[in-house]
Amino acid sequence: MRLAMLGPVSWRTPPRQYGAWETVVSNLTEGLIRRGYDVTLFASADSLTAAKLYAVAPRAWSEDETLDPRVWEHLHISAVMEQAGEFDLIHNNFDLVPLTYSRLIETPMLTTVHGFSLDQYRLVYRKYRNANFVSISDADRDPYINYAATVYNGIRLDEFTFNPAPGDYLAFVGRIHPDKGVHLAAELALRSGRRLVIAGIIQDQEYFDTLIRPRLGSLVEFVGPVGPPERDEIFRNAWASLHLTTIPERFGLAMAESMATGTPVIGFDRGSVREVVENGVTGFVVDDLDGAIASVPRIAAIDRYACRERVARLFSVDSMVEGYLDVYRSILGPENVRPAPAPEPVVDVG
Repeated sequence: MRLAMLGPVSWRTPPRQYGAWETVVSNLTEGLIRRGYDVTLFASADSLTAAKLYAVAPRAWSEDETLDPRVWEHLHISAVMEQAGEFDLIHNNFDLVPLTYSRLIETPMLTTVHGFSLDQYRLVYRKYRNANFVSISDADRDPYINYAATVYNGIRLDEFTFNPAPGDYLAFVGRIHPDKGVHLAAELALRSGRRLVIAGIIQDQEYFDTLIRPRLGSLVEFVGPVGPPERDEIFRNAWASLHLTTIPERFGLAMAESMATGTPVIGFDRGSVREVVENGVTGFVVDDLDGAIASVPRIAAIDRYACRERVARLFSVDSMVEGYLDVYRSILGPENVRPAPAPEPVVDVG
């Protein structure tokens, strides 16, 4: 099987700090490579991969303000479509635009729906409803689209250090945006008297200035964007992490990352939260802020080993790779989804 992995070019693959889609694309690509599959990754030129890398954009456009995303994203997508005949399958992780090419090429395309950023995007997905789709949670499905499967996002367990002994602070790691309920996490800290560490990229400066900055102080600390080592440290030493989203969660990588270190999650019962967090076992799924506050002392009863075990079983790179290989087989046939043949040994005949 010759696979084209079409990733986004908003951030480097894998991302230096923020970049959920790029993280998933990198984890899947490298997981397939480790199993011997022939993968070409379409990503920005500064990306790091063991796969063949095909790049049009010199850098990720979010990291270089001189790059117009409209130009580089369309050049990037057209590159894989113009080479479609060289592949057995195109795995689209780049939202809706590649779908509009799907009837113009003979190569089958699989699209992972990482979320509907705008409700109008559903119109494009629904036009191509009979294409091959994967959802990243059962909760994040459109009723008018035919899905082949749900495949949960997978994280690299080796990037997260299990810590059986919790610290005393709460953690929030993610986008600083109203959708993520960062202000609710800060309010919980102030009302419960627990220290909160907030880490993430500011995506809404006005929101940060009006609802987060006034709450900063001895209990609430903002440390800014963090890379993998710092993220691991924040999670593994926390009492619990907070996921108080104001909109339905699509998947929530931060929840899986927190549990991978052994740190339980307190989350609102919106979208996929109940799929990722096993209520009462790896954290608490609650209805409102009062319920979240009441759950903080109850974290002492959570077995941190159970948190790590759940991630290893359901949200690891291996489990994600297995899920996608099953989907690839359903599209191409089991006999056509095999690792690349090993190269013939070179014999020195002197």
